[in-house]
Amino acid sequence: MSITEDQAEALLRPGTTCWRVARATRVSLLVDAADYFMHLRAALMRAERAAYLIGWDFDLRIEMVPGKSDAEGNAPDGWPNRLGDFLEALVARRGDLCLHILKWDGAMLAEIATQAWETLSLKRASSRIRLALDSHHPAGACHHQKIVVIDDRLAFCGGIDVTTGRWDTRNHRPDDARRADPDGSLHQPWHDVTTALEGPVAEALGELARQRWHSATGETLPVPDGDAPSAWPEDLDTDIRDVRIGISRTAPRYRGRALINEIEELYLAAIRAAHHTIYVENQYLACTSICEALEERLAEPGGPEIAIINPKSAQSFLEDEAMHSIRSRMIERLRDADERGGGGRFAIFYPQNAAGTSIYVHAKVFVVDDWFLKIGSSNIDNRSMGFDTECDIAIEASSEDERTLIRNFTRSLLAEHLGCAAEDVDTAWREDGSLLGAIGRLQRPEGRSLRAIKPHCLDPLERALADSRILDPRYWPRNRVRPKERIKHAAKRAVAPYHLQASGVGAVLLATGVVALGIYLGRNMLRRPRRQELAAPAIITGRTFRPSTRLDPEN
Repeated sequence: MSITEDQAEALLRPGTTCWRVARATRVSLLVDAADYFMHLRAALMRAERAAYLIGWDFDLRIEMVPGKSDAEGNAPDGWPNRLGDFLEALVARRGDLCLHILKWDGAMLAEIATQAWETLSLKRASSRIRLALDSHHPAGACHHQKIVVIDDRLAFCGGIDVTTGRWDTRNHRPDDARRADPDGSLHQPWHDVTTALEGPVAEALGELARQRWHSATGETLPVPDGDAPSAWPEDLDTDIRDVRIGISRTAPRYRGRALINEIEELYLAAIRAAHHTIYVENQYLACTSICEALEERLAEPGGPEIAIINPKSAQSFLEDEAMHSIRSRMIERLRDADERGGGGRFAIFYPQNAAGTSIYVHAKVFVVDDWFLKIGSSNIDNRSMGFDTECDIAIEASSEDERTLIRNFTRSLLAEHLGCAAEDVDTAWREDGSLLGAIGRLQRPEGRSLRAIKPHCLDPLERALADSRILDPRYWPRNRVRPKERIKHAAKRAVAPYHLQASGVGAVLLATGVVALGIYLGRNMLRRPRRQELAAPAIITGRTFRPSTRLDPEN
């Protein structure tokens, strides 16, 4: 089937489904953080003038190449392995380089005891390291974009945070010691996706990064000079060249700024345009508008197949209860719609590794047939559609090479989850004529494979809540939250220019207080006087007072 037959109209429409469409001279699709961290290091080593690191979180304590540090703490490339030390060395060795690091303030406050001192130390290392915490958002919202831009020549944009709990390889080996967090604990296997983009699209993402910096700090950053050499890492393979990239955003209403929901509009347009398959990898399935759009397609006889890859469960009990009870209701609704449309066109899975341990899915991938691919930071939940800040990139195929890229990438992801070769997925898909049929043929009874997600049993109240908009922050009156949260957020905004100093001082005072309390208690225990023994037993005489033991007859 030709491209024009599949696509009645363009999906990427600036001002509606995207902010901008820009050309990439080359693109690489990066799966899982082991590869991303390695290529990010190599790219930053090539930075000349300006690098913007915009993220939900950056943990400066992590090793970017886990388990490969020498006695001096250097990775095999000769540079410091820990992120904070690496960035400090980067500025020291690049005399004209300025780093601008912007992270959501909530992530910093949640880890103040472990990250504040490291963060403050990096900020003080050089005047060319600029670090800010972004509280420019409604109370209860967060900044969720994950963007790195180097000299406006190269950009990384997707779903991977440079923080704890993210590093893993595509093998997701059981008990891999390299998945150690700074506290020594091993995090669970983790699946994630991002992109490397070179060319005018990197300039556009650089402009977006400078807009975010200005919103957070009030400072206007200069555009880097345009004669910097390419920062593309030498060992990073190019997946495709010369392709149009759509950049879509989410940003909430805030202080007179209008709602930006390009990502939601793009999701909905892509679902409506699907002919054969919709393949999804996402952390959540909890967005009302997207669920309704998928329901409509499943209820159509002969509509597209829909395969969704989610994590088995959330990372905390409260999150699992909140988000995955909603997911259970979404699954019920999608299955009901599937039955109305004839059945057999919807399934939802979670991946597990060779030991049967579930792999946490943090990727945000959305594929329609073989002509549309979207990768970014947005979750399929209501927050990502209009309450948090998000950034996704999308390819709408206009050539056979671009369609081949999307086909091969989808099969590569499925092969990773099913523990087989991409060629096996391609063969099964062609022979069966069905995405879900191919998955069924390649599933294994144990070990590395995909497993069906079973929805929780919900009571009528849980169903009613999941079907309502009461849990959607976009429909709260003026995005209102509890007064306590609004007061806390107002306080954060008031001290925004002094976030890092306050965090560092707070961490020092907390540590000092703990030490002082320990010393105080210890000294008191050591100085506590011991009760002296009596020299002789007490002598009872006739004059010794003895209380009467006679009972009162009135009682």
